[in-house]
Amino acid sequence: MRLTDAGRLLAAHAARILTQVGFARADLEAQRGQAIGELLLGAFPTAARGVLPTALARLRAEHPRLTVGLEEMRPEEAVRRVERGDLDLAVVLDWDNRPTTLPAGLSKAAILDDPVDVAVPDGHLLADRDDVVLEDFAGGEWVSWPKGEFCHDWLLCTLRGKGIEPRISHMADEHHTRLALVAAGFGVVVSPRLGRGPVPDGVRMVPVRHAMCRHVFAVWRTGAGDRPSVRAAVAALCEAGRAAAGQGPRPGARGTPAPPQ
Repeated sequence: MRLTDAGRLLAAHAARILTQVGFARADLEAQRGQAIGELLLGAFPTAARGVLPTALARLRAEHPRLTVGLEEMRPEEAVRRVERGDLDLAVVLDWDNRPTTLPAGLSKAAILDDPVDVAVPDGHLLADRDDVVLEDFAGGEWVSWPKGEFCHDWLLCTLRGKGIEPRISHMADEHHTRLALVAAGFGVVVSPRLGRGPVPDGVRMVPVRHAMCRHVFAVWRTGAGDRPSVRAAVAALCEAGRAAAGQGPRPGARGTPAPPQ
């Protein structure tokens, strides 16, 4: 489906209208000088688990007149909804070798860099290694995110860039489902540390020798950047990101509880 000429004209006007609404809301909040009213946030699952509880608790304590709603969603959907004005703020991600290009009119702030390990079954030949490279798993089976997800496409692109044609044996949306498949011996998986939680029995986390990171950041409409509520939320997210950085379960640990958030 494609927009007609009239549709493109209306879409351009709508973008300007949404920007102006953002400026109006910013002016009203700035006049009050307080973060008040409602703020809608979107975040991908591990950020919703690993960063948002701390950030939301801080916002509630410091800005009791601000009501914040959180909805879990994929990064690409969150960006679209911020662009449309359906969300005030989104927590999204990209990777070192697969950056995200944001649409015009959006601003962003870095929250944290999230290192990854490779999760392998306990009995795997590389389970006791101090570190690994992805080439060590050439020819082996992989467990992945579902097709169409940003991280699934990143995994395929990364492995093929290293000359590996991946054998994706299973795909699962939920991180702990992927780890359960690893524990049962159905392959290995790239495992980010943010929001990881307890590592199940039968799984070992092995660091990647040349550190791989996904970058987690906040996105909002540029016109809303002067709103006290948006500024407060971004500050809370960045503070929560600093607290979460490096607090994932220790690589190689089994059954290690997640740190308090």
